[in-house]
Amino acid sequence: MDAVELAKEKMGKTISVLKNELSSLRAGRANAQVLDRIMVDYYGTPTPINQMGNIAAPEPRLLVITPYDPSALKEIEKALLKSDLGINPGNDGKLIRLIFPELTEERRKELVKVVRKKGEEAKVAIRSIRRDANETIKKSKKDGEITEDDQKKMEEDAQKATDSYVKDIDKIIADKEKEIMEV
Repeated sequence: MDAVELAKEKMGKTISVLKNELSSLRAGRANAQVLDRIMVDYYGTPTPINQMGNIAAPEPRLLVITPYDPSALKEIEKALLKSDLGINPGNDGKLIRLIFPELTEERRKELVKVVRKKGEEAKVAIRSIRRDANETIKKSKKDGEITEDDQKKMEEDAQKATDSYVKDIDKIIADKEKEIMEV
């Protein structure tokens, strides 16, 4: 695989990571993905909350967690309280309810800043991948593996890929901002 193809693959992974990070930001609607990174101490083993029970969203601003093992209810509740969600879980002895409050205008603006920061970090990563690819291309030219024309073509391809992925990031960020700012 040449340097440009490798760079494109890494850039694609960067986009996937960005999408995954943004999916865990809540935008006023209950989304089970916000629980993905919360771990529960289950008999001494850190276990993802989504492996410990059924997670449902019966209403737009409500998540219901029904544990497979009812004895784990307290541990799940403890993990939710320790998390950065900022939501107090409601425990009725059988299941846990998470009621997501409406986002205030101030909180929406904070979330937009976080989204933009993550977008900028992704762009920096993309540019870093391009720089690495260009260094590999220059080394190949220096070692006599490729011609000067090949070098120019490959560097242009790397730049085109970079521009394309940066445009994708801008669109992903704009879509997420729109989703957050919608009332």
